[in-house]
Amino acid sequence: MGDRTILTGTQSADWGPTGHPLFNHADARKLSRVGVVDVGSNSVRLVIFDGAARSPAYFYNEKVLCGLGKGLSETGRLNPEGKVRALDALQRFQTLADGLRLEPLNAVATAAMREAEDGPEFVEEIAAKTGLKLFVIDGTEEARLAAQGVLLGWPRANGLVCDIGGSSMEMAHLSDGRVGARETSPLGPLKLRGLDAGRKELRAHIDAELETLKASLGEIPPQLFLVGGSWRAIAKIDMARRNYPLKVLHEYRLPQEELQETLKWIGASDPDELRNHAGVSSGRMALVPIAAEVLSGVLRIFTPREIHVSSYGLREGLLYEQMPQMLRDRDPLIEACRFAESKDARVPGFGRALYRFIRPLYSDASNDQLRLVHAACLLHDVSWRSHPDYRADVCFDYATRASFGGLSHEERVFLGLALLHRYKNSREGGRFDELVNLIPEDQVRSAEILGRAMRFGAMFTAQKAAQMGTLRWNPQKRKLVLSIGPRAMALYGEVAQARFASLAKSLGAESEVVALSRAQDR
Repeated sequence: MGDRTILTGTQSADWGPTGHPLFNHADARKLSRVGVVDVGSNSVRLVIFDGAARSPAYFYNEKVLCGLGKGLSETGRLNPEGKVRALDALQRFQTLADGLRLEPLNAVATAAMREAEDGPEFVEEIAAKTGLKLFVIDGTEEARLAAQGVLLGWPRANGLVCDIGGSSMEMAHLSDGRVGARETSPLGPLKLRGLDAGRKELRAHIDAELETLKASLGEIPPQLFLVGGSWRAIAKIDMARRNYPLKVLHEYRLPQEELQETLKWIGASDPDELRNHAGVSSGRMALVPIAAEVLSGVLRIFTPREIHVSSYGLREGLLYEQMPQMLRDRDPLIEACRFAESKDARVPGFGRALYRFIRPLYSDASNDQLRLVHAACLLHDVSWRSHPDYRADVCFDYATRASFGGLSHEERVFLGLALLHRYKNSREGGRFDELVNLIPEDQVRSAEILGRAMRFGAMFTAQKAAQMGTLRWNPQKRKLVLSIGPRAMALYGEVAQARFASLAKSLGAESEVVALSRAQDR
């Protein structure tokens, strides 16, 4: 499932290693609806975050491709048409924010606005016509915020963040969850498109800029996190070329050999055909061929061993900036699952009792495995409103498609498969086969066991963990023992017995039920 360090925050023996939920804490709730405006060289976007602040839910997300930086290299000024479009978008965004009674929008502008000679004048015009206070940030601050966005999804990330915009590209070191050295460069596709150079000269120019970046950043880590719309477009094209079955860009891993093939494919293909095949917008596709040349250079100069796509960047970095440390220290996956349980489960809070009940099955499990078990227990009942005939399918789709941070694609499939088997034993029909093939067979079996354990434990819904009985699992002797007292025995009916037998069978175990006396059940 990959190697992750689980952040503990304020620990509690009662709540376990992830601590007490924070989403109802005052410092978290005041972040539950935060509006962020990002005025970039190519696009202008409004994002309103809502929900479990540690793992952001996108209450509202609107992007307008304005192209403010188009022609900037030649004229030194913002694109006039882009200014009109940007101003219209910002007026709309501020009106939406007023209607939703948001706190003042957090608004920043990047490369085009800081480089254009008419940038300060446009900032004043925006303030006069919209009331929006726009902060123009420099390149190193842009790099820092983008890196903080990555930390929102990877709390203890180590690697190099590479954030490409329209007019610039920023890089920043991440080490043990902290932002280190950071630099900016003029390697945005809009700016490069303005160069009067052939392909060979363009590559030489890109390589020279990248060598300068490399020298400034010092030691280069092996892991690369890609941030920015052009990188996400290339990842979409990579998915299309490989027929990759899970269309979630966040934490999509790009094997270097496959990525090299995709970059060659981009260079050899008709952009319109490629755009239609991969579902990339025409405005974004116009920048992709040049962005592909930049990414080819990054691979040549920085030689990363692992390449991941991050859907979180500068905007999420602005949210992270406002988080108290106790919230930053939490596991984004667990916090999001807790929030989902509190909002959607029939019996909020039972997920914790269920986790404690089945925990003996995982006495030798790693922290990475335990966090997925914990997440599954928290989510085991959030789809109960779905039609019973489709509940298992909805659970699988929920886990694999939800906007979760801190969850790799393989972990998404594992979680989805476990939740599917929480509702039914089989998955006939083959609809999930392509996704299930993303994880090895031993993980498929582990997910089935977890699902059956939750399916059995759910028979004791609304009981406290201490009243559910206890499980003892001896993997050497292949023996599963359920000790159950009078209070829980009333719930251990025919269906529960069948589910316990199914769990034991999936473990390849002999089962035993021990009936406790009333005195032993205290």
